[in-house]
Amino acid sequence: MSHTTESRVTRTVAGTGTGTRTSTVTRYDRTRRGGFGGAVRGVRRGTVVGWRALRAFAGLLRETVSGAGLLVIAGLLLGIISGIAFGWVEAWAIAAIALTLIVLCIPFVLGTHDYAIALALDRDRVVAGTDISAMLDVRNVGKRFSLPGVVDVPIGEGLVEAHIPLLRAGVAHRESLTIAARHRGIIDVGPMAVGRGDPVGLLRREVAWPDVQRIHVHPITVPIPSTSAGLIRDLEGTPSTTLVDADLSFHAVREYVVGDSQRHVHWKSTAKTGTLMVRQYEESRHARIAILLDLDADSYESDDEFETSVSAAASLALQGVREGRDVLIAMSNRIPEHSADVQSIRTLPTVTPRKMLDGFSGVDADEHMMRIEAVTALTAQSFSDLSIAFLCTGSRIPLKRLQQAAVKLPSAVESVAVRSELGQEPSLRTSRELIVMTLGALGDLSHMLARGVLR
Repeated sequence: MSHTTESRVTRTVAGTGTGTRTSTVTRYDRTRRGGFGGAVRGVRRGTVVGWRALRAFAGLLRETVSGAGLLVIAGLLLGIISGIAFGWVEAWAIAAIALTLIVLCIPFVLGTHDYAIALALDRDRVVAGTDISAMLDVRNVGKRFSLPGVVDVPIGEGLVEAHIPLLRAGVAHRESLTIAARHRGIIDVGPMAVGRGDPVGLLRREVAWPDVQRIHVHPITVPIPSTSAGLIRDLEGTPSTTLVDADLSFHAVREYVVGDSQRHVHWKSTAKTGTLMVRQYEESRHARIAILLDLDADSYESDDEFETSVSAAASLALQGVREGRDVLIAMSNRIPEHSADVQSIRTLPTVTPRKMLDGFSGVDADEHMMRIEAVTALTAQSFSDLSIAFLCTGSRIPLKRLQQAAVKLPSAVESVAVRSELGQEPSLRTSRELIVMTLGALGDLSHMLARGVLR
């Protein structure tokens, strides 16, 4: 094998009137290889192209051929091999039948669907237990008629199939759908896919639309009596030990310093002392309602019991937000396995009732959540000026643990445990650390608060 190498050097020189000169040197090497080297490169290139084609064909088989179609193809290959090897007439008959089926099914998946698809939901936020109406609009925007097909609409973990008939160019088909939102949660609708296949079910082609619409299914809530007449006070809050120059709670007088407002001058004290004196106030705390939801799955007897606790927490928070109060909703984050030292809580947005209820839609109980005692302790460390705390939990948590959770809060915070125990008579138990309300049903919450059990 012979190689011939050629080198070529090009020099570029540029000069200016001031005597400055620059130069660029570029070298080109070219090697000529013999016929054997070209053959090797050709084989490599052919191998890469063949491998890519094989992968593309395998991908096409996965997307187009169903499980039944794979069985028919396997029967075709086995029939041909057996017929050649052993000369069996039966094998050739099986191969002929399989080949006929495949050939007859191929025209059903040829071509494309020129569809314009739109799915319109009548609403994207509902309360658990209601239905959502949707309208699927499929229009043939192509210049030719379109063969019948099926539009697959994933709805949460389920799938709805809408059968589309043969459509002429420019013709539309509308399909009415009903989405049942039986339980609280988040339902993703989409991505939709248009499928076309043969009547036997051997071959199928799909074209996907990536759009996904999200439905928030809010928890059921009950009306709660206004908290303004109970333990919670806002404008006339309890005074703190912080001294400020302007508030509602008068504390004392002091000498005037530069920068003080003349509105706070105490003229009687000024006249007695002969020195300009001003009023000083104690800062009033504004009420902050803390709602702590227990997400530890071991605290609940059933899923329905957990849903009752979620609804109770959402009802309390919704009333607070509607009254314009400062509401804190805290719960455990999921703790990774084998990470016992990790503690993490998360809060839900309370800017608007809609944002808050959207947050409750995505709440789930899990075995890898912190216990309510740890959630209460971390909340007390992270957020100050709490006035009242509602601990929403299930029937499997004993009273002693609730008391341990309550003592994690500052002594000035009123602690109320709301236990869901379905089927039981509503009851109220008061101890030094907290008040325990037992709910046999969600409606018991509003009834007990209406009777003023927290006053």
